[in-house]
Amino acid sequence: MTTSHALRSISLGSAGLRPDDVVAVARDGAPVHLSEQALRDMAESRALIDDLAHDALPHYGVSTGFGALATVQIPSEKRRQLQRSLVRSHAAGTGEEVEREVVRALMLLRLDTLATGRTGARPIVAETYAQVLNAGLTPVVHEYGSLGCSGDLSPLAHCALAIMGEGTVRDAAGELRDAGDALEEAGIAPVVLEEKEGLALINGTDGMLGTLLLALHDLEALLRVADVAAAASVEALRGTDSVFAADLQELRPHPGQAAAAANMARVLGDSGLVSRRVSGEFTRVQDAYSLRCAPQVHGAARDTAAHAASVARIELGSAIDNPVVTRDGRVESNGNFHGAPVGYVLDFLAIAAADVASMSERRTDRFLDVARNHGLPPFLAADPGLDSGLMIAQYTAAGIVSEMKRLAVPASVDSIPSSAMQEDHVAMGWAAARKLRRSIDGLARVLAIELLTATRALDFRLAAGEGEPGAATRALHALFRTDIAAPDTDAFTSPDIQAAVAHVQSGRVLAAVETAIGALA
Repeated sequence: MTTSHALRSISLGSAGLRPDDVVAVARDGAPVHLSEQALRDMAESRALIDDLAHDALPHYGVSTGFGALATVQIPSEKRRQLQRSLVRSHAAGTGEEVEREVVRALMLLRLDTLATGRTGARPIVAETYAQVLNAGLTPVVHEYGSLGCSGDLSPLAHCALAIMGEGTVRDAAGELRDAGDALEEAGIAPVVLEEKEGLALINGTDGMLGTLLLALHDLEALLRVADVAAAASVEALRGTDSVFAADLQELRPHPGQAAAAANMARVLGDSGLVSRRVSGEFTRVQDAYSLRCAPQVHGAARDTAAHAASVARIELGSAIDNPVVTRDGRVESNGNFHGAPVGYVLDFLAIAAADVASMSERRTDRFLDVARNHGLPPFLAADPGLDSGLMIAQYTAAGIVSEMKRLAVPASVDSIPSSAMQEDHVAMGWAAARKLRRSIDGLARVLAIELLTATRALDFRLAAGEGEPGAATRALHALFRTDIAAPDTDAFTSPDIQAAVAHVQSGRVLAAVETAIGALA
């Protein structure tokens, strides 16, 4: 992880968070601080909560129980215990630990909402969250526990538990620690929660939104890699680039399709391997859909991501809590914690990722079949029959794609009522977020296998003297040959796949290609 002192400090409560701010804090450890305006806004709204705390009338979340117990009024001397009980009882996760970057993202987003002054939490609560983030302490959050309504209750409760000095955290070195001990060592005083603050810390869509923002960041790069991979496959399969012409895309002017086609045309622009029409000669009439229609599928995925990003920007600029302190001083219950807007697009992205991966795997499969690979050896084996080449690498890609198709089944339609039917319709956005993370990882692996296959096919084309690849694929081929051997007697395949995946996930594939031909769209 990049050391935080080298990174710009992210200010909360003034201009508002940007998507890349979330990535910087979640992945790179960028420090955060509260603006003076945020501290003033929080103090003002807290004064309203303090007034209501002394009111004889019941006020939800201030002097009452929660959810189905909202009609139970709690005496003032028991309200601190009410907050502790809320957080402890809602920290009910189980299963595998959630990734550090996701936990940091959801903590940052909850802190950002606190900084709006719309939750009624005291400034000290927000300041403690900022201290925990800056100290590199990460509460242990478990995979199961959230229904996405009222927001990500359980994941956020595990984080709230940590600032109370309870539960477990991972320190900056990744060691599992008692939260109280880790806070003390970092010089952070545990917070004793007052009226309303327990709700303010757990009522939000921060887990699903944080995951969405990280996924969009990764998908932006992976869709460009998909264009590169598809173009490399067209080239190594001796396909045609004529279908990527700009005027053909203008006949169906989806912006994502135009960008994908432009990228593929640029990658293939100087290739000596692609089939081009020559007057008086018969050339291939048209390629299979997995080659010819790549811009249409990649473009649809791009446009889906653009829609998801617009939802994420709105959610990122929102103040989600229940009840909420309005700007004119009212404290009102509301339903803004419902995760449907975020859950829908998380599911939509999983569908798009699965389809891009499915098309990629089909291109990989074409390389291995002598009936369709236009002169390449069976399975790209160095000695077919004695060797199996990349036969089982395609199996691996197919297995991932099969799982991605299952992950594309929407979670957001699978509502399960809870809280004695008070929460009779829930969003399941957290489940959509969890499966999207796995789907994004799968997409990177499937594309890496396609690139491994295409670069191996190029070796056979070059050995046969069929022509020179373009600058982009030459750079790609050179990158893969730094740690992946050219075709020879079969060797251990898994390390080659892992190396290819590392080239994709690290950004080296895009860097190599863009160094050769300039930035892609």
